[in-house]
Amino acid sequence: MSGVNQPFGTFYETVAASQTAQVLGVTGGVGDTLQRLIITVSVSLTGTVSLLDGATSYPLVAASTPIGVYNIDIGAVSVSGAWKITTGAGATVFAVGNFT
Repeated sequence: MSGVNQPFGTFYETVAASQTAQVLGVTGGVGDTLQRLIITVSVSLTGTVSLLDGATSYPLVAASTPIGVYNIDIGAVSVSGAWKITTGAGATVFAVGNFT
């Protein structure tokens, strides 16, 4: 996992632009917690971001979202598998949580 252990027992992981269903953690799994996503949109038309819990996808940022940084509190435990992030060519993600 490309994360750093934080004092509160959480980790962070980065997700580059143009990633498809990148698993948060080494393998990820049921019971992983996702506290927050910090999304940077650098190109509005391609700045899409979706969060997946196992196979269920939740769109978080639409293609028309203005350029900027968006802090989204999730505060959830995965119930269907690894947390995964899909990004468009114009967005990156900094994910904070407890990933296996």
